[in-house]
Amino acid sequence: MVTMKNRGVFGSVFINSSRTQKIVLLLMSLALSVLAAGCFIIDPSANQSTFEPLGPVAERQLTIFWWILIGGAVVFVLVGAALIYALVKFRRRSEEETPIQVHGNTRLELLWTIIPAIVVMGFAIASINTLFYSANVPKDSEKTITLEAIGHQWWFEFRYPSPNGPENEVVTANEVYIPVGIPVRINLESVDVIHSFWVPKLAGKVDMVPSEGNHMWFQADEPGEFYGQCAEYCGTSHANMKFKVIAVEPAEFDTWLSDQAAPALESGDPLAKEGAGIFKDAGCSGCHSLKTIAKTGSKGRVGPNLAHVASRRDLAAGMMNNADGAGNVNDAYLQENLRKWLENPSEIKPGNLMSSQAAVYTDPNKTLTERQISALVAYLTSLK
Repeated sequence: MVTMKNRGVFGSVFINSSRTQKIVLLLMSLALSVLAAGCFIIDPSANQSTFEPLGPVAERQLTIFWWILIGGAVVFVLVGAALIYALVKFRRRSEEETPIQVHGNTRLELLWTIIPAIVVMGFAIASINTLFYSANVPKDSEKTITLEAIGHQWWFEFRYPSPNGPENEVVTANEVYIPVGIPVRINLESVDVIHSFWVPKLAGKVDMVPSEGNHMWFQADEPGEFYGQCAEYCGTSHANMKFKVIAVEPAEFDTWLSDQAAPALESGDPLAKEGAGIFKDAGCSGCHSLKTIAKTGSKGRVGPNLAHVASRRDLAAGMMNNADGAGNVNDAYLQENLRKWLENPSEIKPGNLMSSQAAVYTDPNKTLTERQISALVAYLTSLK
C-alpha cells in the first residue's frame, strides 16, 4: 500500500514495509535468475571459450578472473545487504515519526575504508603477478622454443628457427605447430596496422603493434587443435583473420619442422607442371613465396608463403577447412577450396589484397580461364 500526503512542493511518500520486502525479493530473484541463466549459456568446451584453460598461462589468467569475480560478488552482496538493512531498519514508519538520526561512526568509517583498500591491493598484486607471469617464460623451464608471429591484413605469418642453423628461419602461415608440454615464446610483430594475437584456450590476447616488438608465451598441456584469431579490429576482414595452434608430441613436432624446412615435393603431373608455369607468368610468385627458408630478420612477401600449402588443414586464414574428421588433409576438399578461392577470393574474404591488386582480378584481359584455374589447383595441391 502506498500512502501520499502533500507537504509543500516536495511532499512525502511512505512505503509499507511488506511491499518493500516484496520488491527487494523480486529484484534479488531476478538478478539471481539472470546469473543462473548465464551459467547455463556458457559452454566451456567451445572453441573460443576461456573457461576451459588447456595451458598454464590461460589457467593462471582464469584463476585471477574467478578471484576478482567472486570477491566483487561478495562485496556486492555485503553492500547490498547493508543498504537493504538500513532502508528497512531506519525507514520512517509513519508521517509523524522522526527516524533515528545517525551522524557518523568513526570506527565504522575506518573499517569500511581500510578493508576495501586491503582487498583492492590484494587484487592488484595478484593481477600484476599474473601479468608478469604471462609475459615471460618461467626461468626454471628446462626447454623453450621461440617463434615469430607477424600480423598482416588479414592473415598470420609464422617463423621458426631453422633446424639447419640460426641464420635461417622456416616460414609458414596461419598454422602454428608446437610441442606438447614445452613453453613457447612468441615474438609478436605487425607489418601494417595493430592486430592482436589471441588463443583463448592457451593465453589471453596480446597486441601486435607496427614497429613495436611485443612478446608472450604459452604452453599446451595436451595434444589438439586450439583456435586463435585477431582480437583487435584491423579492417574489413578482421573477423576472418583466424589461425590454428596444433599441439603435437615433441618427436612429431621435430619431424614436422624438418619437413617444413625441406623444399616442397615436385609433381610429375603434366597439369601441375602447367600450373607451375602459370603461377610465375600470372604474377602469383610476386606476392607468394615458394621457398621454405628465409634469412633471419628478412621481410616476407605480401601474401602467405605457399611452399607446403597442400599440407595445411585450412585455407584463407581459417576460412576454408581442408581436413577430414581425423584432422588429415583431404585432397578433394583442398581442390574444391582452392578453386573457390581462385575463382572469387572476395566472396571468401572481403577486402583481401589479392582481389584488389593481382592483375588477374583487376585487368579483364588477364582473367584466369577455367583451364588455368584447373592447372593452378593441380599445382598447389601438389605442394606438400
